Amino acid sequence: MNQIINQTQDQPSVHNQDSLLARFGTPDERVARAVDSIRQGGGVVVVDDEDRENEGDIIYPADGITVEQMALLIRACSGIVCLILTDERTKRLELAPMAASNSSRFGTAFTVSIEARDGVTTGVSAADRVTTIRTAIADDCRPEELSRPGHVFPIRAHPGGLAVRRGHSEATIELMRRAGRKPAGVLCEVMNPDGTMARLPELVAFALEHGMPVVSIEDLSAVRLRSVA
Repeated sequence: MNQIINQTQDQPSVHNQDSLLARFGTPDERVARAVDSIRQGGGVVVVDDEDRENEGDIIYPADGITVEQMALLIRACSGIVCLILTDERTKRLELAPMAASNSSRFGTAFTVSIEARDGVTTGVSAADRVTTIRTAIADDCRPEELSRPGHVFPIRAHPGGLAVRRGHSEATIELMRRAGRKPAGVLCEVMNPDGTMARLPELVAFALEHGMPVVSIEDLSAVRLRSVA
């Protein structure tokens, strides 16, 4: 375990992605376990392709996020807590894009950041961020109930899902729908204690330490393709 944890992101891994993921089961088993965890309100570590971002995010269902889970995201991750929403939801809440022209490498569709108008103090604490998320995903939430800017960062998932964009945002919505949860999730990128981004060896160690399943976007995409074939 220590050997895995001590690897840095700049060192070539002696394991390929498939062999590291295999300890969490077959692709179908990994998807099933991830969906079951989300269904029960737990977290999942979702990893993308090595030739894409090569990062892993902790993902929780937004409709069940707890203060304890939020504290883990703030403490063990980048601190940039994102709320993944559908295109329809961002329009209903009148969440404008963060930038008029999105020039980010992977086209991540950040909207303007938000804060609950009521029930928070500075908006920074784990409890305040949970309040903001619960407010934003409430069925009767109105645009004026959210202040802008804030400390929660909504991202609009591509309406075409994983068939169009193989990102963590689209994987989040896919997981929520498969688990029968509200189509909204909370995610944050996992980081190493030294401030570098966690790569697959560190992500595996993190997931084992915290009892979370690991699933790849490739796993989810493959299962989705078979289900629509």
